[in-house]
Amino acid sequence: MSKTIAIVGAGVGGLTAALCLTRRGFEVDIIEQAALLTEVGAGLQISPNASRILAELGLLGALEAVWTEPDAITLADGMSLRPLASVASGRFARDRWHAPYGVLHRASLQRILLAAVEAEPRCHLHLGHRIDGDPQRAIAAITGRTPTLIVGADGIWSRLRNTVPGAGRVQFSGNVAWRMTVTRHAAAGLLRPDRVSAFLGSRAHLVAYPLREIDGFNLVAIIEGKETDSVWVGKDADVRRHDYLAAFSAWNHGLRTLLKNADSPSYWPLCTVSDGAWQDGAKTVLIGDAAHAMTPFAAQGAAMAIEDASALATCLADTNDITLALRVFETGRRPRIAQVRRRAAFNRFAYHARGPLRIGRNVILSMKGPEALAADFDWLYGYGAPAR
Repeated sequence: MSKTIAIVGAGVGGLTAALCLTRRGFEVDIIEQAALLTEVGAGLQISPNASRILAELGLLGALEAVWTEPDAITLADGMSLRPLASVASGRFARDRWHAPYGVLHRASLQRILLAAVEAEPRCHLHLGHRIDGDPQRAIAAITGRTPTLIVGADGIWSRLRNTVPGAGRVQFSGNVAWRMTVTRHAAAGLLRPDRVSAFLGSRAHLVAYPLREIDGFNLVAIIEGKETDSVWVGKDADVRRHDYLAAFSAWNHGLRTLLKNADSPSYWPLCTVSDGAWQDGAKTVLIGDAAHAMTPFAAQGAAMAIEDASALATCLADTNDITLALRVFETGRRPRIAQVRRRAAFNRFAYHARGPLRIGRNVILSMKGPEALAADFDWLYGYGAPAR
């Protein structure tokens, strides 16, 4: 197989794929339509299944310099603030899953990946180029060479997906997210800087975790929405913010105040990509959100893109038959993605439970001990770890 591969998209998945491929001896062109790489959003959770891969790429030291490794991941009732369950993290995560659990600003991860790409002589970054028409011809015009394979890492609104017959389609999940940050002072007495906190309520939940880079917290408030919430048409920002605050009207007063006073919350319709083909058997393969965007209820969107990047590089390096490599990649990754999707769907049901279901959920969670709760994550966080 020729060692020249083109990656479209310079987000977390695309940059990670570039590093994984060059470590396997490939020459990589990365094409990005943005003229300057800026990461949208604020916080990101990097679970052990993803941090293990980043560590193998030599990036752990740079991550440790900016991220926080929370001591625990906790679930609490959004109205009473009563703790429901807690999974140990920190040192425990490193010991049990052989890799750390960290939280950091998205921009920090992007900077770390970009610096590693720029330091790699076999990586060639081309900014400010949009791929139109025939991707191979367009890429050849930009890079001066025709790639053996194109990796579509261009996100949920992927243009490369249109070139893969039978690929999935974008669909609104029925939920919307409001993302924001707050200062440590504003969150005093409500949020702890040593943990990831998930507050649960009827038809809504709130996730909060510390960001060292801003000396504050990242907040993600997720509520149930209507199909019209998938676009901006018909509602202005003030109306939308009223809707999201109304979803928390019965919650703890302190949390309501925190959400109300947060600076510049941003609205994100949560969309997914339906099940479909990820590759065409010859020229193009999709990874990350371009292939299988999922809801964030398991906090695994970035992690799945990182896993895809590593798995694809391994498959391509193991054979000179590109058709076989792509088939092995897709066949191997599909069960994993399906399992994570199922976990996200379960979490969505559990987090937004109401009435008797909410009471039952709280009872079940309170009966689970720390070991049982940790064991529930072994299949997810222990992926790729050495046998215990």
